[in-house]
Amino acid sequence: MEYEIKNAQLCVRISSKGGEFRSIQDSEGTEYLWQGDEATWIDRGPNLFPYIARMTDKTYTFQGKTWHMDIHGFLPYSEMELVSQEEKKLVLRLDSSAETLEKYPFVFSLEIQWELKENALEITYRIFNKDTKTMYFGIGGHPGFRVPWDNDTEFEDYFLDFGEDTEPIQVGFSEDHFVIGKDVPFALRENRYLDLKHELFDQDAIVLCQMPRHVVLTSKKCKKAIKVDFPKMPYIGFWHWPKTEVPYVCIEPWSSLPSRKGIVEDLEKQENLISLEAGGTYENQWSITLKETD
Repeated sequence: MEYEIKNAQLCVRISSKGGEFRSIQDSEGTEYLWQGDEATWIDRGPNLFPYIARMTDKTYTFQGKTWHMDIHGFLPYSEMELVSQEEKKLVLRLDSSAETLEKYPFVFSLEIQWELKENALEITYRIFNKDTKTMYFGIGGHPGFRVPWDNDTEFEDYFLDFGEDTEPIQVGFSEDHFVIGKDVPFALRENRYLDLKHELFDQDAIVLCQMPRHVVLTSKKCKKAIKVDFPKMPYIGFWHWPKTEVPYVCIEPWSSLPSRKGIVEDLEKQENLISLEAGGTYENQWSITLKETD
């Protein structure tokens, strides 16, 4: 099922399947969200939980027992229930179940809230640990934005603006996309800009850390820009389908990282995962703002 929220500036559609974005349009009807393609990436804007990206052998351990989970966890494939819907705000929920407990040994409730505030969409994750033990997880977003969204521009006309004097670090990945512990400085044009080129993603995602918690996707040839703010997410990923010239780029705020290369992670020991005590509540918020260019 799809739900719609809207105001004078934005109209957003969201699926009950994983709370995935289905559409982000402005008041003129311009679509800013990638609309999927069977030949490459069929998704549009999934949410990731309780793990981000890949696990070695799709496997992890917890308290001496072995568990199995596919890429990005089970949320993208799970049906969420409606909690509330207003004109400008939507809340969906996923509760642990017999199905999730086969993959992830924790009793929880996850709520995602989308709220429109003028030209911004705020996305809030709330996780309630209903178990008697500490739970460990990662959570994040994976929206794909159409590039170009203006008919008079091309993909290579766009760039990412990180703000002045930015010196991010690129997380080192193996060829099969696992963490290898060899992080390196990531050079930006003028210590600020990353010009979009399809070959940037030939080796899959670029994941950065130690940078400002916002980025703007824009072009000098169009009137609009997309700003993504992620104040409590330590990592940001950029991706499109490797070795192709597809017209989109994903901007992915992440709370954690994939497994290390060749290591089946112990969930209690993976350093970048969030730990939430029994009975505790976790909240994280990020946003997408459609703004006018200067």
